[in-house]
Amino acid sequence: MNRESNGYTIIYAAVMVIIVALGLSFTHQALLDKQIANENIDKMQQLLRSLNITAGADEAETRYSELVTNAYLITDEGEKIEGTEGTTPEDPAFSTELGDPTAKGLPVYEVSIDGKNVYIIPMNGAGLWGAIWGYLAVEDDGSTIYGADFGHAGETPGLGAEIAERSFGNQFEGKEIFKNGNFASIAVVKPGQVDTRRDYVDGISGGTITSQGVDKMLLNSVGKYENFLTKLNRN
Repeated sequence: MNRESNGYTIIYAAVMVIIVALGLSFTHQALLDKQIANENIDKMQQLLRSLNITAGADEAETRYSELVTNAYLITDEGEKIEGTEGTTPEDPAFSTELGDPTAKGLPVYEVSIDGKNVYIIPMNGAGLWGAIWGYLAVEDDGSTIYGADFGHAGETPGLGAEIAERSFGNQFEGKEIFKNGNFASIAVVKPGQVDTRRDYVDGISGGTITSQGVDKMLLNSVGKYENFLTKLNRN
């Protein structure tokens, strides 16, 4: 075939595209298990940070296994769904993401730490540029926050992205979700302002929309667990 012809160029380009596509597909499949394992470790690290524990990738799985005593799904009414218990990545609670329309319940992680029983619940919402999420650890009174951790997909560095810093999450420790026996959530306010109706933390300076997103995420995501937390609170 004439290498100077258009036909040769088209065939050569097509063959190269196929070879590259096959190579990428093979690489993706070869690394898929490793990718999933890394995602699971990252999730364990986030759960641990909500307990005020910073664990490296090499120790996250061990610390998670030591502290998380049970995990399961609950109904909107706050009742445990039988047959969903288990703490491994393959079990229903760990593999269920809050907001998934196909989810069969709400995930809850039970933790034993510092002589306390703590319940971790996930959160998801929207910031300025994309998804935000987090984990809230609540003591067994159903109201007192033990710890919190937040993440984001693409908030502005130095501004909204500061929600992922420990200094932001640490503000939530000791705050109360219930006020006068009623679910109130936690407010995220502009630095220097107050909220007389509920406990509050300072938002991110210059990250107003992201802070508002966290405030709404807390109200909506934690609100889904209101019945569950209310039962803990009453007990």
